[in-house]
Amino acid sequence: MTVIVTGGAGFIGSNFVFHLLLTYPFYRVVCLDKLTYAGNLSTLVSVMNNPNFRFVKLDICDRAGVYNLFEEEHPDVVVNFAAESHVDRSIENPEVFLQTNILGTQVLMDACRKYGITRYHQVSTDEVYGDLPLDRPDLFFTEETPIHTSSPYSASKASADLLVQAYYRTYDLPVTISRCSNNYGAYQFPEKLIPLMIVNCLNDKPLPVYGKGENVRDWLYVEDHCKAIDLIIHKGRVGEIYNVGGHNEMKNIDIVKLICCKLGKSESLITYVADRKGHDMRYAIDPTKMHAELGWLPETKFEDGIQKTIDWYLANRDWWETILSGEYRDSYEKMDGNR
Repeated sequence: MTVIVTGGAGFIGSNFVFHLLLTYPFYRVVCLDKLTYAGNLSTLVSVMNNPNFRFVKLDICDRAGVYNLFEEEHPDVVVNFAAESHVDRSIENPEVFLQTNILGTQVLMDACRKYGITRYHQVSTDEVYGDLPLDRPDLFFTEETPIHTSSPYSASKASADLLVQAYYRTYDLPVTISRCSNNYGAYQFPEKLIPLMIVNCLNDKPLPVYGKGENVRDWLYVEDHCKAIDLIIHKGRVGEIYNVGGHNEMKNIDIVKLICCKLGKSESLITYVADRKGHDMRYAIDPTKMHAELGWLPETKFEDGIQKTIDWYLANRDWWETILSGEYRDSYEKMDGNR
């Protein structure tokens, strides 16, 4: 089987590439990535010489390039992680989010229609549901929760989801969609909360926290997420949406304080900053459908996952220090990436 993984040089995509190559040693895995600021080719260095792996530098909006790749590889499955995903950046520059997240998804599905696939899987987000009130801990997002977006990022992801569903109904394209809660783990770009706090703690820099840090997120360890997507593309029902959540709800401020404690740093590093526009208060996913249909449950407790994540950043300083210095942007030129 040949699987194209778009956005495979990013955080979750790279972890999924590793998962596939380890779990299915006879699969061919083709990674397509534009290598924007959040794509880091050095993340994939351990698999670049694997004969079952190929990296291609390509924008999913490049229709001719995508079609050429499909002609060369004849993929069976496409898993689309490629997306602009940082909410703050979407507020500053919505256009690039609409181009990549919506039009790029259309190009991929058009290629799937033209060349034929057994499954197109769209990796989405719980942010398409909007948020939940802090005073209703009994409420959770289900697959039936209406879409109610709060940012250009979540609006672009919701639009892509609707487009995927339309291609299923109009063209009978075999699709599935997963909507996940906040991921954490190895290789996450240090603009996101957990790696940013780890890196800043290690460098004794201020730890910026929006508002009072009362916002609640459901945290999902990235390896658990990869296993969920694996199950969906192999056993999930065509046309269905699956929510993937971690059952690990925590306030942002509590996570920051926990990281300070584990790294032996003073909470005086915490700096409260003006809240983000349209900042959702609480995300919480009900993954009952994933468990009932596919037998999936998150395996990693937050206290274990956060320790593994901290340990990884401590052991891989070179990886994130090159990001902070900007050197990682030269990584593609330093490697023979097209293979």
